[in-house]
Amino acid sequence: MTDLVSERLILRQWSELDVKAVVADARQPAWAADFPSEGDTVIAGLLASNPDWLSPFGHRLIIERSTDEVVGSLGLFWPPSDGRVEIGYGVVPSRQGRGYASEAAAALTAFALELNDVHTVHANVEVANPASARVLEKAGFTRYASTDELISYQRTVG
Repeated sequence: MTDLVSERLILRQWSELDVKAVVADARQPAWAADFPSEGDTVIAGLLASNPDWLSPFGHRLIIERSTDEVVGSLGLFWPPSDGRVEIGYGVVPSRQGRGYASEAAAALTAFALELNDVHTVHANVEVANPASARVLEKAGFTRYASTDELISYQRTVG
């Protein structure tokens, strides 16, 4: 599987060893001091239970190029449904505020939108989480719906 590389990040597919290390809470030298976050641990548990999700189209680790440290993860909830696929992301607190989540989301979204069976990447964020909404907006997503609790964003081909 080819890594996705952006200006400051490498997006590498989770391996079975990555999953086992996170699930076992076995610290790795290439992890930022605060990796994994709670969300990364949840994803690792899901990947351990569903090893077929370890695919080029699923979840990836976010690696900071300047340090080669894992600083978060993101992923596509595969397979697409009617040409739509959901994206999720998270960056550890020590690296938040640097634009990494937006950079990673933009790179993975561009990858997804080049695939034949995807025309839309979407995400929902809680109204109480404006930082996550800014991540999506900076990654080129537009708001298309909302409720009292959630705001829905999407980015489409074109």
